[in-house]
Amino acid sequence: MAAQPGTAKTGSAAAGTKPAVLRASGETLLALKRRARRINKALAEQYPYAHAELDFRSPFELVVATVLSAQTTDVLVNQITPLLFARYPDARSMAEADPAEIEAIVKPTGFFRAKTRNLMALCNRLVDEYDGEVPGRLADLVTLPGVGRKTANVVLGNAFGIPGITVDTHFGRLARRFGWTDSDDPVRVESDVAELFEPTDWTMLSHRVVFHGRRVCHSRKPACGACAVANWCPSFGAGETDPEKAKNLLKYELAPGQEALLAQLLAETHRAAEIRMESQRKPR
Repeated sequence: MAAQPGTAKTGSAAAGTKPAVLRASGETLLALKRRARRINKALAEQYPYAHAELDFRSPFELVVATVLSAQTTDVLVNQITPLLFARYPDARSMAEADPAEIEAIVKPTGFFRAKTRNLMALCNRLVDEYDGEVPGRLADLVTLPGVGRKTANVVLGNAFGIPGITVDTHFGRLARRFGWTDSDDPVRVESDVAELFEPTDWTMLSHRVVFHGRRVCHSRKPACGACAVANWCPSFGAGETDPEKAKNLLKYELAPGQEALLAQLLAETHRAAEIRMESQRKPR
């Protein structure tokens, strides 16, 4: 599958680049927006079941799970949070907990001492300044211990329905490969990408791009030959282009042998999170 030309933009949204200004490839901002939105449409068709892969039932559970997800996988976090929240269901109970007990629960996620300190400091701030509730403003969230802009946007978009772009390692990598930005700085990436899409698209765009990064567009061996957006990706060819070989690089529900799981997700998109949770609990 041949890719259409295009390279990373040379100006950022913050710089106020105008549509008439050409990039090095000859791509105008208008052309970049059209290509970016075509990629988003293709990803929406590929992943109609895209969702937040951290399990949560409240803003509190989501902010805690997101803090724990640093330097580990969502799957691992989802395995330990049921016990954590059963013992400490709210900010006050966690703030008053024995640190050693929290450390014992979150230890599998790595950096457990630092994460425990952050969680307890976070919960103390929530109790002292927000009556135990997670605030719904970016300006407040980013002041909380262990909460950066990425975590704040995750919470706003998924717990409060406030549009946000979540720039994790997957999103940043794909944004650069797609030519949506040329920056490694998460704030700049967020700004550049926000210029290309309507705010109403930001949260779901984040889910779709992260899904694609985890399943297809891997860091070391992207499965270019099995990629739904290859026609619009300027980085096509960075990975395996042979369709059959690329298919064997796919992960999760797209991987060979997972056809039944994929079919179930496509048939019951409204139950995607529940189906994913069930599939991860099955014996390996």
